[in-house]
Amino acid sequence: MAKASAQKRAPLTVLLVDDEATHRRVLHLHLSKDYNVLAAEHGQRALELAEQQPIHLLITDLILPGMNGIEVLREIRKRHPDVTAVVITAHPTIQTAVQAMKDGAIDYIVKPFDLDELKAKVDKAAERYRLFLEETKPVRTKPGRLDFSDIVGQSEAMQEVFRLIERVANSQATVLILGESGTGKEMVAKAIHRNSHRANQPFIAVSCGALPETLLENELFGHEKNAYTGADTAQPGRFELADKGTLFLDEIGDISPKIQVSLLRVLQERAFERLGGTKTIKVDVRLIAATNRDLLQLVKEGKFREDLYYRLKVVQIYIPPLRERKEDIPLLVEHFVKRFASENERNIRGVTPEAMDLLMQHDWPGNVRELENVILRAIVLADPEAELISAGMLQI
Repeated sequence: MAKASAQKRAPLTVLLVDDEATHRRVLHLHLSKDYNVLAAEHGQRALELAEQQPIHLLITDLILPGMNGIEVLREIRKRHPDVTAVVITAHPTIQTAVQAMKDGAIDYIVKPFDLDELKAKVDKAAERYRLFLEETKPVRTKPGRLDFSDIVGQSEAMQEVFRLIERVANSQATVLILGESGTGKEMVAKAIHRNSHRANQPFIAVSCGALPETLLENELFGHEKNAYTGADTAQPGRFELADKGTLFLDEIGDISPKIQVSLLRVLQERAFERLGGTKTIKVDVRLIAATNRDLLQLVKEGKFREDLYYRLKVVQIYIPPLRERKEDIPLLVEHFVKRFASENERNIRGVTPEAMDLLMQHDWPGNVRELENVILRAIVLADPEAELISAGMLQI
């Protein structure tokens, strides 16, 4: 018995933040059997406790005196970046849920709640925390500076993206990249690959939303000869082609339930069979997925498997839309001008102040991709002798 006890994992520390004393006492009693529980009545006390010792899990009410639960979560994550959180709310909205997820919460629960339901969510958060620690252990130390050459941004939001890339690149962790279309999700995936120990191995990208189920299944897993009419030869799928490297699955929220089951198996076992085949193929592939859809909402609607969602979301990176980081626009414009002027042999070296004002005022629904296309169009159509892009040359 002594040996079994010695091998038992040390309990994780849970920080509980709730301004109602009765709730704190009840939750403390319910969780303290399995966790080391600290309780705080407001955000400031929570931050004081977080300064004194490591915090692994955070359970916070959304409505608190002083700073709210989202602000508490943000501040706690500054001190303990790995913390996993569950948010409690009496008035759930899609906006608050999405914001909580962006700021690091793994789940939320609505008041009044069942204690066993809350305990199940906390246990799930603890499982995700331990999995995160296991999968983000560095594989090896990569010397030299990291390469973010394709990603441009000086805003705090983009600096957080860079920090996360640096943290996870040289690990085995599966990464889920979130962001609107045109924000640069594939560039972030490539940066993770380029700065990992897999950098000299293949980077294979698949756009899941562009293919119907049968074609996507064939694309991912390949087929054996005569697997279907017209299959004259065997063909490897993208998982095989990405062996020892990285497979990037864009638009992951669009895959069918059947593909979800197959993908879950590969993530769990690192093995699959080609279409029409019986031989099990083992692969060593680092998976990065991306979507512009709300996967958690799809889970709640029964359209996306919950177990697959949490397998994909070992590490989550959110790329903000360009309208939320307009301070990056001048840097992006400079980057695109240099690149496209050189590629198209133009003398353009910048934009006029009026043109920059116009660029800063635009909301950029197409994000960085739209800005890129606007600058490219202006340079291609510019007078060969022009040195600056004027406001009249911009089609936005």
